[in-house]
Amino acid sequence: MKESPSLLLLDGLTVGYGRTAVLADLQAHVEPGGFVCVLGRNGSGKSTLLRTMAGLQPALSGQVRLGDEAVGPMPPAERARRIAVVLTEQAHSPGLTTEDVVALGRQPFTDWRGVLSDQDHTYVREAFALAGATPFAGRLFDDLSDGERQRVMIARAIAQRPALMLLDEITAFLDLPGRVEVMALLRRHARETGTVILLSSHDLDLSLQLADAVWLLADGALHVGTAEALITGGNIGAAFNTADVSFSAERGRFELRL
Repeated sequence: MKESPSLLLLDGLTVGYGRTAVLADLQAHVEPGGFVCVLGRNGSGKSTLLRTMAGLQPALSGQVRLGDEAVGPMPPAERARRIAVVLTEQAHSPGLTTEDVVALGRQPFTDWRGVLSDQDHTYVREAFALAGATPFAGRLFDDLSDGERQRVMIARAIAQRPALMLLDEITAFLDLPGRVEVMALLRRHARETGTVILLSSHDLDLSLQLADAVWLLADGALHVGTAEALITGGNIGAAFNTADVSFSAERGRFELRL
């Protein structure tokens, strides 16, 4: 395994589109090896935040820093080596095998010919195993189910061996055992490699159980803390309670109002 990469820092970050801010003046940091779940209602800005952190869209103000470097002005080639991104959109790769897709995670480290080294191939094999994607080896990527494709995309991100991994709703197409397995393996991977992993999710109960820290987006603000702190402080309930469903701090789960 590699040495621990750099700390992640949001410094006065404002994200949005055009002149419209979705989230403003965000301050947060994550130590190497941190596994963070990003929670919030639909439209709260989860995807916008992750895309901005990945350098896929510009910040309106402030910056995202990875160690001593700001992500925004980072050269694309450097950003591709240090940040792995798996977005919520369904991926399609006509004609590519699963090995081809996972190997794309190593392309930022190859020369102009794009030839993988023996070490690159080792990283690809290890990533297949870590993501539980080995049973899909040798198959065409587009022949896989949605859940199987997500496993392969996670393997691609692992093969990249980035300092920062940003995953947007990547468990959406998995069944419950699959969601538990994937989130547990990502948390373990973060701790073993020092990678900072941020995962946005609508699976609130599981996120609250597994996250080292929670970033809760609500009413244009970012609330950062452990799951326990945000539950006892009433932040989770305030963000998600409705006329029909409420969060029970005592039981640590959502319940129907009867």
